[in-house]
Amino acid sequence: MNIGVLGAGSWAIALSVLLHKKGHRVCMWEYDSGAAEFLQKRRELPSKLPGVTIPQEVEIVNDIAAAVNMAQLVLCVVPSQTMRSTMQSVAKLVKPQALDKIEGWVIASKGIESGTLKLMTDVVADEIPGLGLNRIAALSGPSHAEEVSKEIPTSVVAASESHQLALLVQEQFSTMTFRIYTNDDMRGVELAASIKNVIALAAGICDGMGFGDNTKGALMTRGIAEMMRLGRSMGARDATFSGLAGIGDLITTCISKHSRNRQMGELIAQGCTLDQALERMTMVAEGVQTARSAYELSKKMNIDMPITMEVYKVLFENKPAQEAVRDLMMRESKSELWGLA
Repeated sequence: MNIGVLGAGSWAIALSVLLHKKGHRVCMWEYDSGAAEFLQKRRELPSKLPGVTIPQEVEIVNDIAAAVNMAQLVLCVVPSQTMRSTMQSVAKLVKPQALDKIEGWVIASKGIESGTLKLMTDVVADEIPGLGLNRIAALSGPSHAEEVSKEIPTSVVAASESHQLALLVQEQFSTMTFRIYTNDDMRGVELAASIKNVIALAAGICDGMGFGDNTKGALMTRGIAEMMRLGRSMGARDATFSGLAGIGDLITTCISKHSRNRQMGELIAQGCTLDQALERMTMVAEGVQTARSAYELSKKMNIDMPITMEVYKVLFENKPAQEAVRDLMMRESKSELWGLA
């Protein structure tokens, strides 16, 4: 198949290399002309994905229309807060006839849009004329680019309201080391993928404060409870949060040395301001903006999300991490199944 990849960061490169090895024709778009020229000449991105070579057959362009015009599938791997502007560019620069021929839009970005509080599939549907959710899929799960690019066995989930599209993604993306399951709870998969980054920030704060396994085990478990409560209020299924996009990705993101969100939390706990921590990161930590959006969404939906609330206050209200931990531990006592039964 002809696959257009929007974005050229580490995850976009890892997936582009995987798809090329699968036999697809891949055209990858980088929005920055200087970065695109660098990738064209070097065929690598050592600052984010060292040791991974981009095959010559993978076309790298700075023209978004060139990446989309001939595509049968479009893979969206841009930062969540730039998804809308990217899709606006696509709608403006790509001919309607080319957009109509695209069989599916696969969203591999994770986050909740600031302001609108919309998920990425909704943002794409908003901006691409005539596009319904039945032509959109979300690809998510425990899948660090550093490991996928080295063909370390990985399992993820492709979720879509269209079972046919989910099966298409499963067929076209699966390899001997990249196993894909299908799911029809696209909203649940997206919410899990987004909120787990906020919990990973909290896990990093725990690491930075020198806490142990007891703390992190409790944090992840109660984090799943928060994700599930929010998901249920938005029509998602509980079972999705026990799957790859939920508990699977949460565990990986909270414990991995590759996790940029965990690293961000650790920097905050060690005394960095948010701006200082962001300057030290070489890649986008999606959980930072998602913490704001998730906090606002919890208030809008009237859902109790104490971990998310405390992460928000630490990041954006300069609340000391020690106080946030104290307030979490001293909350009113409850049944473990409060809000879930």
